[in-house]
Amino acid sequence: MSKTGYLIDMDGVIYRENHLIAGAVEFVDALRSMGVPFLFLTNNSAPTPEDLAVRLNHLGILGISPKHFYTSALNTADFLVETHPGCTVFLIGEGGLQTALHERKIANDAIRPSYVVVGEGSASMERLAKAHECLERGARLLATNPDNWCPVGAEKTRPGAGATASFLEASSGRRAYYLGKPNGYMFHRARQKLQDLAMGPLGQVVMIGDTMETDIRGAVEAGLHGYLVLSGSTQMENLSDYVYQPTRVLQTVADLTDEIRTGKASDRMNSPVFADGGMATSRFGHRHQTDVLAFHKPRPRPAMTR
Repeated sequence: MSKTGYLIDMDGVIYRENHLIAGAVEFVDALRSMGVPFLFLTNNSAPTPEDLAVRLNHLGILGISPKHFYTSALNTADFLVETHPGCTVFLIGEGGLQTALHERKIANDAIRPSYVVVGEGSASMERLAKAHECLERGARLLATNPDNWCPVGAEKTRPGAGATASFLEASSGRRAYYLGKPNGYMFHRARQKLQDLAMGPLGQVVMIGDTMETDIRGAVEAGLHGYLVLSGSTQMENLSDYVYQPTRVLQTVADLTDEIRTGKASDRMNSPVFADGGMATSRFGHRHQTDVLAFHKPRPRPAMTR
């Protein structure tokens, strides 16, 4: 019998703010007890896998190894090592990105770097000006992910890597290349890592996420199943905004626990958007976490509105 492996977003899927989503512990326990391969997949480049393991431990999900996490920082390091061995970088980012690049022996260079690499974290005007200078000298602009904002609480967000990269695109006239979800390279490497954890071929890979623009779009474009949970940033009435659609829509990951334990799929969780009359009413003016026009439209980017 072929195995199914799971790529699992974290914020909005496993926890919100500093609280676990109901049923998350039982869901992860089911994966582990049934020997199902899984990998937590996050666009947040600030933490290391060790940081994330400690965070889940504090929240009540115990004993998760750092090998079960793949961040956009690790993806960025993989990309640079594979596509440009021996390159150097000028970095705007936090510990997780610094560590990922250091572990792959990618050197920092504030004079004539190959790339300016932008991740999450506060960026001083002095550091932005330095990055701008590097771009004018010929460095290429690389962002760990395209998220313009990141959730902090129920009613609070902070600027993301995409917003910082947008600043440098506007000042330098250079276009950034965005890694992380929904970039296919993130899903390609994550699927490889998941297969290594499974120690054998996988029959199918499922991406579980709460964000249509990153999790579900990336899954669709990578040829994976995309399960949307409604415990995070996307609600049912938003689905008709999108051409691509999730394979299934779940209230939370708890809806999958019995299925994982028994191996029997529940058809009640098939995506309602494929049923007659199931399309939600269209609503306009939503502020999406990733500006989808950014992949196609020349700068400057249109302003994002709530």
